[in-house]
Amino acid sequence: HYLNHNYRRCPAVMLAKRLIDEGKIGRIFHWRGAYLQSWIVDPNFPLTWHLRKEIAGSGPQGSINSHNVDLARFLVGEIKSVNAMTAQFIEERPLPDESVSGTFKGAVKGTQKGKVTVEDAAFMLAEFENGAIGSFDSTVFAPGRKNYNYFELYGSRGSLIFDLERMNELQYFSLDDPDYSQGFRTILATEPVHAYIEHWWPPGHIIGWEHEFVHAAVDLLDAIDKDINIEPNFYDGMKGMQVLDAGLKSAETGERIY
Repeated sequence: HYLNHNYRRCPAVMLAKRLIDEGKIGRIFHWRGAYLQSWIVDPNFPLTWHLRKEIAGSGPQGSINSHNVDLARFLVGEIKSVNAMTAQFIEERPLPDESVSGTFKGAVKGTQKGKVTVEDAAFMLAEFENGAIGSFDSTVFAPGRKNYNYFELYGSRGSLIFDLERMNELQYFSLDDPDYSQGFRTILATEPVHAYIEHWWPPGHIIGWEHEFVHAAVDLLDAIDKDINIEPNFYDGMKGMQVLDAGLKSAETGERIY
């Protein structure tokens, strides 16, 4: 089974994983993750299916934070407990014209309004099983942020920063560098030594979001051919949903959920 959390197959994210696995970051202390978008800031945006709990299940906590939680599990490890809060900024929206409504667009039909039944934003604090602590910020009310899937990771030997809106780059800081030249360096992950890149363009010729799906398809077919497991899979999906559901429960009860 395969679950397409495609951001794992971004070469810069794979480079982050390599640096962690090689011990370049050391013991991980902090994860700071965010997934920010802005496509429903307008109060006249219609009540599409994303905003109805009976169809979507939840708001950004499930729809986009699921990706950031998966990256955290991939790079840091399993999550032990969470504290969370959610917010709803617009309670009612115009009913949509279903014939033209899409994922990031919508048309209003008439003047009637309906109730928004999912959260507009969620913020979650987490404790990892290895002792690291983390935060996850997800919202669709962040003007200027189009698809800001972001993380900062801090450890005993170094740090990493990734921003999906600059997906070919990884920022890396190393305490092993001489003190007079320490600082974040920006690595352009477009060399043949970086994951998947040897099958694409010459160095410096960047790839895009859609290439992650090609990488995923190739890895899936290879796993089928070799009869081996592939990640992320349904188990990873289950573990991620346990974290997300625990966050929603924490927001509802005000309690820390293990």
